[in-house]
Amino acid sequence: MDSNDFLARVERFREKMGAYVEEMDCYGGLNLSSPGDVVKYCSEHGVTSIRLWFTDILGFLKSFAIAPAELEGAFEEGMGFDGSSIEGYQRIQESDMVAFPIASTAQVVPFKVGGSRAIRMFAQVRNPDGSLYASDPREILRRNLEALESHGFSHMNIGPEAEFYYFRNEKDPEIIDRAGYFDTVPVDIGDDLREATVYALEAMGIPVEYMHHEVAPSQHEIDLKYQDAMRMADSLQTHKWVVKEVARRNGVHATFMPKPLFGENGSGMHTHVSIFKDAKTNSFFSKDQEHHLSATAKHFLAGVLDHAREIALITNQWYNSYKRLVVGFEAPVYIAWAERNRSALVRVPLYKPGKELATRIELRFPDATCNPYLAFAAILAAGLSGLTRKLPAPEPMTRDLYELTALEREKLGVQSLPHDLYEAIREAENSDLLTKSLGEDVMAKLLETKLADYEKFRLYISPLDLEQHMEL
Repeated sequence: MDSNDFLARVERFREKMGAYVEEMDCYGGLNLSSPGDVVKYCSEHGVTSIRLWFTDILGFLKSFAIAPAELEGAFEEGMGFDGSSIEGYQRIQESDMVAFPIASTAQVVPFKVGGSRAIRMFAQVRNPDGSLYASDPREILRRNLEALESHGFSHMNIGPEAEFYYFRNEKDPEIIDRAGYFDTVPVDIGDDLREATVYALEAMGIPVEYMHHEVAPSQHEIDLKYQDAMRMADSLQTHKWVVKEVARRNGVHATFMPKPLFGENGSGMHTHVSIFKDAKTNSFFSKDQEHHLSATAKHFLAGVLDHAREIALITNQWYNSYKRLVVGFEAPVYIAWAERNRSALVRVPLYKPGKELATRIELRFPDATCNPYLAFAAILAAGLSGLTRKLPAPEPMTRDLYELTALEREKLGVQSLPHDLYEAIREAENSDLLTKSLGEDVMAKLLETKLADYEKFRLYISPLDLEQHMEL
């Protein structure tokens, strides 16, 4: 790939996208609230394609398009689709499902799709009788968030740091740069592509906090500014789509695969979490307590640590996820927490005076290939379990966990995450917390699907098997 040609291509794309966003008057998001607002905007701006988005239980984004003439009817009666063809949805004998667009999620796709001016809306999935579909991941998160009220809280904020790689194509993991952490141009030729991606995200009303090159060659990160959990789950699904789509339109491939390169750092999604009593009161902050963590925060943190092994299947759901979660590549493995120690599973970012609203815990084990609706629901359920039981947080771990022997960790009572997908499945299948928070049907389907994944990879004869064992 000639870097000059690539950068010129990205610049042309960015200029064209900017002109389109200006024409659609959508930079910063539409901020529409009612079906009437959406219908009016589509009419005034010549929108010709309405994309309805929802998510299957594995986290894959699903979409179908309707014409503007169908929009008012979609808001009133929904749009039917075959649920039996969606992973984790209905069985074939009860396959009819109905998608109702959610007006407040309407955003312009910041580039033309097949020549069309398009907007996207997330959809609420219902049964044919109009009742909410209990196994829709978005509905699962909504149900779990309701539990916050019974504890006296208003909402949970989430801030994810989703890492990803750019490769030359989708078939081979061939890097496009050899830059390292925080490197800049000219070695970081992905910088312009990240800038174009950030512009697209902000045009869709998704604020970005940071973007930079990551540790490994061709590895990148774009961090979304914290939002309430439901809005963030929607934003994260959009973020992953935008990253991949902007890359595709510029002739490269973006992947959130947890461990695409042997011998290099994997891609995780450090997830910052806090819960609030109201818009101005962070329940995780304490002026007087050590680390400025309130009792609420410490109980929540203790719950996450206590349930970390069983929720790993949800936060790290792929066979490849456990190739990232190994010692030596900055990935967390051991179940402990600390303030500055990045070898711990949960980190507490340093408190800055006057930044009480930013007090939070950072979960370092999830990866971006999780289903964010289910992952955020599981994290919340684990934290509230610790809060309900008033579970005490263990002492923070100040030693480098990677340097300890297995015997030393055992003496300290430090467990590890599951070593592979099979162990994660076995932990999850006995989890009352997951069954209660996600639902029996979803858990049964997830366990069935993930066990099939494990068997597929376990039985595969890899090139390394042949290389190492042909002479046996």
